[in-house]
Amino acid sequence: MPDSLAQVTYQDIQAASERLKGVANQTPVMTSRTVNSRVRAEVFFKCENFQRAGSFKFRGAYNALSQLSSEQKKQGVLTYSSGNHAQAIALAGSLLGIPTTIVMPQDAPGVKIAATRDYGAEIILYNRAIAVREEIASTLSQERGLTLIPPYNHPHIIAGQGTTAKELIEAVGELDMLLVCCGGGGLLSGCAIATKTLSPHCRIIGVEPLAGDDATRSFHTKTLQTVHNPNTIADGARTPSLGDLTFPLVLHYVDDMVAVPDDALIRTMFFLWERLKIVVEPTGALAATALLEGYIQAEGSKIGIIISGGNVALKHVLSLL
Repeated sequence: MPDSLAQVTYQDIQAASERLKGVANQTPVMTSRTVNSRVRAEVFFKCENFQRAGSFKFRGAYNALSQLSSEQKKQGVLTYSSGNHAQAIALAGSLLGIPTTIVMPQDAPGVKIAATRDYGAEIILYNRAIAVREEIASTLSQERGLTLIPPYNHPHIIAGQGTTAKELIEAVGELDMLLVCCGGGGLLSGCAIATKTLSPHCRIIGVEPLAGDDATRSFHTKTLQTVHNPNTIADGARTPSLGDLTFPLVLHYVDDMVAVPDDALIRTMFFLWERLKIVVEPTGALAATALLEGYIQAEGSKIGIIISGGNVALKHVLSLL
């Protein structure tokens, strides 16, 4: 096995699951007769919008921070994020007594900035049109002696996110297909590792916004592609590219990638609000959009869908109506 693939294994996901016991929420799995009838399949929604801090990101954040040395915990950690990873790191840091500093774009949803600050983090805002968050974070981490915990390209983050699929399959049994949203590929690669272990015949498909389809292009060309500040409502998937760790994992474990337009994403988000009675953020509805809008055909199949989060700025989203 290549070194990049060996950095995260199913054993790492099992270990992460043990660390998260009693700390992370074991989120519910929901079904809908309306959805099943519409797509002519059996669909199971893993609802990470009910996770602590409102998204799956808490799993990876807590798993990563809990493994730091005493000195690293004392000094503190730094990350960059448009919102969900920011909140997750801030909350995990608060629970573990670790100071946290977060680099966030000025145009991040206000609800995510406010929640991150409420969890006790120091927030440093930047203009994404003229600055690169990775460069800002790298400079700050060196100047302040902080441990950098990136939002997806980190083995402990990936292993923590993989517990999402582990829980889903343990709850409902083996699947024919698993649909997972994709930004930087942390959730997708972690879930793919877990799924190929627990349900080896399951097809794993990543879903991202059409405006930010770098991962889809990377998957199909087998060459890492990038995108700059894509204009999409799915703010959690505005990442510039897959990472040097997540890209090989996606190529190895994932079966296909698709991209969906924002108009279809908005329709699905409101459909989930109305029919499942749950608040789902735009990025959180990506995987469901691929199925409900017909980008994936899977009649007669048993399908898992990861709803990745529910941290939505209601005023902004309601304006879309």
